[in-house]
Amino acid sequence: MDRAKAKAAAEKLVAKMTLEEKASQLRYDAPAIERLHIPAYNWWNEALHGVARAGTATVFPQAIGLAAACDPDLMEEIGKVISVEGRAKYNAQRAYGDRDIYKGITFWAPNVNIFRDPRWGRGHETYGEDPFLTSVLAVRFIRGIQGDGKYMRAAACAKHFAVHSGPEALRHQFNAKVSPKDMEETYLPAFEACVKDGEVEAVMGAYNRTNGEVCCASPSLQNILRRKWGFKGHFVSDCWAVRDFHEHHKVTGSPEESAALALQNGTDLNCGCTYQKILDAVKEGLVDEKYITQACVRLFTCRYLLGMFDKTAYDQIPYEEVESPAHLALAEKAAEESLVLLKNNGILPLERTAVKIIGVIGPNANSRSALIGNYHGTSSRYTTVLEGIQKIADASGIRVLYSQGCDLSRDNVEALSKPESADRMAEALTVAECSDVTVLVIGLDETLEGEEGDDGNAYFSGDKKDVAIPPFQMELVRRILDTGRKVILLNMSGSDLDLSLPAEKADAVLQVWYPGAAGGEAVAKVLFGEVSPSGKLPVTFYRSCDDLPAFEDYSMRGRTYRYYDGTPVYPFGFGLTYGDCSVQDMYVVSVTDANTFTRGYTDRKSAFGERKATLSVTVRNDGRETDDVLQIYIHDNEFKDAVPHPALCAVRRIHLGEGEVQTVRIDLPERAFTSVDAGGNRMIRSRQFTVYAGFTQPDAVSCKLSGHSCISKDIEL
Repeated sequence: MDRAKAKAAAEKLVAKMTLEEKASQLRYDAPAIERLHIPAYNWWNEALHGVARAGTATVFPQAIGLAAACDPDLMEEIGKVISVEGRAKYNAQRAYGDRDIYKGITFWAPNVNIFRDPRWGRGHETYGEDPFLTSVLAVRFIRGIQGDGKYMRAAACAKHFAVHSGPEALRHQFNAKVSPKDMEETYLPAFEACVKDGEVEAVMGAYNRTNGEVCCASPSLQNILRRKWGFKGHFVSDCWAVRDFHEHHKVTGSPEESAALALQNGTDLNCGCTYQKILDAVKEGLVDEKYITQACVRLFTCRYLLGMFDKTAYDQIPYEEVESPAHLALAEKAAEESLVLLKNNGILPLERTAVKIIGVIGPNANSRSALIGNYHGTSSRYTTVLEGIQKIADASGIRVLYSQGCDLSRDNVEALSKPESADRMAEALTVAECSDVTVLVIGLDETLEGEEGDDGNAYFSGDKKDVAIPPFQMELVRRILDTGRKVILLNMSGSDLDLSLPAEKADAVLQVWYPGAAGGEAVAKVLFGEVSPSGKLPVTFYRSCDDLPAFEDYSMRGRTYRYYDGTPVYPFGFGLTYGDCSVQDMYVVSVTDANTFTRGYTDRKSAFGERKATLSVTVRNDGRETDDVLQIYIHDNEFKDAVPHPALCAVRRIHLGEGEVQTVRIDLPERAFTSVDAGGNRMIRSRQFTVYAGFTQPDAVSCKLSGHSCISKDIEL
C-alpha cells in the first residue's frame, strides 16, 4: 500500500472518530476503539541491536560494534532479521491478546546521534562519530527493517532529533547551543539521510532544547524535517519529554500548555502521560482540534502501511523464526566483523601447538552483561569470552585457568574482604605466572555507561566522568603487565577507554565492544586464527579528556577525527587484520561537470546526491586471507572554512586472499564535494580536492601503527 492510499484510508477512519477517541490514539499506549474495530496498540518497542525487552530474540552486537564492522550489507540483513523476529513475536503475542509494551512492530531505532564526546553514556547506542558512516549504516538498517514490499514489515524510527549527545544528567533541562555550520556539517546529515534515502517512517524528538527550542516542539526543527527534507511519517516524543516542557525547561506553565505546544509543533505521538491532558487543553482554548486530527491521521497512516487492518503475508511469519539457526549465525558473523585489532606484536593468532596453558583473567571474562550492552533482548544462549576460549582450548588439549581478577568498579569481589585489599589479585597473578599466555579481559558494561535513569528507562547508569580505566581494573592491568608474561588485552566497552598503557606494554590489544550473545565464540575464533579480525574504530580513542572541550560545549571544534588536532592513542578508522592489505594505486575514472552542481543542496531527493566522481583503486594483500575495509577520505583544498582534516566519504568491505590483488571501483557522491559556510549553507564551492585511499585514515598515527600510507590523488572539478 503506498502512502497516498494509506493516508486516504486513515483520513476516512479518523473522520468517524469523536474528539475523545482521536485524542486517545495519540498516546503510546493507544486503547481500543471497539465500535470502529480498532484494537489497542502500544507503539513503544525497541530494536537497537535485536528485538529488545520482550523476551527471547537474537541479540546482535551493540550498535557501536555494528558500526565497527563498516558493512552496510550486513546492516540491512540485521534490520531484516529484527523485523522478521518482531513480526513473529507480534503474531504470536496478539494471538493470546497480549498487546502490551514492547510487543508491537514500531521500533524506536536506530539512534543516529553523533558520538561527539567519549564521556556520553549512550554513545554505544550510535554508529560513532562520523556523519557519513552513520548515514550509510542507518539507511541500510532502516531499509532492512521496513522492507520493500506492499506493506512495511516493521516501522523504524530515527532518534533523537536533534543534536542530543549528553550530558545525560542534564538532558531534561539542557539547552544545546549549536552553530548553523555545526548543525548542517555534523548533527543533521544522518537524519537527512534517514528521511530522504531510508524513507524512515518515524522520527523521535530529543529531550533537550536546541538553540532555545524544545526539540519535541521546535518550529525550526520541524521546518527542516518536513519542509526542507519532505518527511511524511509521524513524529514521536522521547519518553516523558513533553512533561519536561513545564517541569524542567519551564517553557510552559502546565501539562495542558505543554500538550498544546507539542501538538501545534509536530509531535504526533506522546511517549509519556502529558497527552492525557489534550481534552483539557481543547476546553481551555489552547489547541485547535485540527492538530489532533492531523496527528491521528499520521499515526493511522502508519498502521495502514503496516497492514494492521488487512491480511498480509507477514501475518504468516511463524514464531520459529525467533533465534533461528540462520539468525544466530548472522549474529556471530556480525560479532566477528565488529572486533577491532589495535595491536599485535605477532602473538596473534595463537598457535595451538605452542600453548599448553592459557590464563583468562578479568571482570568481563565471564560476564554476560558485557556481551549485550543496553536496549537488549534475551538470548536463549550466551557464550562469554571465557566459555568461547574454553570451547576451542578443550578441543585442542589446552588447559584454561581463570580468575575474575577484580570487580568492574568496586574495590573487592567479596563484600567481607578487607577494604581495598584487591581480594582477587593474588589469584590473578598466580594464574598469569602459571600460563603460557594470559588473556586479560577488562572494560565496562551497561551499569557503568548508559542512559540516565527515569520513568521510562529501567536500564541506566549515565555518563562517564573521563576515559580512564576504572581504578581497580587499572591496578589489575598494571600488575598483570608487570609480570613480564605474554598478555593479550581485550577491552569490552562501548566507548573509548585510555588504552595507552596496554598499547605500550601488552603483546596484543583487541577492542571487543559489547559483541552480542555469541560474542565469546567470535572472540575465541579471532584469538585462535579461525577468523581474521577486520573491524575499524568508529570513534577516536583519546588518552584523556583534558584536551577536549567541555562536555556541555556542542561546538565541534577540537572533537572527533575531523577537527581534533591532538594525538590519539588509536585513531578513527584504525584496525589491523591478520593479513597485510595496502592500496597499490588509484586513479580518477571520471568526474561530473562542476557547473551542474553549484546551487544549494537542500532540494536534492537524496541526502548524498548523485554520483560525482568514480575512482579505480588497486589493493593487495601480502598476508593471510582476510576481510578488510577500504576507506576513502576527501579534503577541500580551497574553501577556508571547510572541515579541517580529510573526511570519510566512502567505505567498502572487501575480501582478499593471500597474495591477492583486486581493483575496485568506488563512486563518490556529490555531497562529498560540498562544504558548509558559517550560515549553515551547504553547496559545492571549490574545484580543488584531494582524495585518499587506504585501510585507515590518512593521518600520521594511523600510518605509523598500520605500517602503510594512504594513496592520494588530486581531483579538479
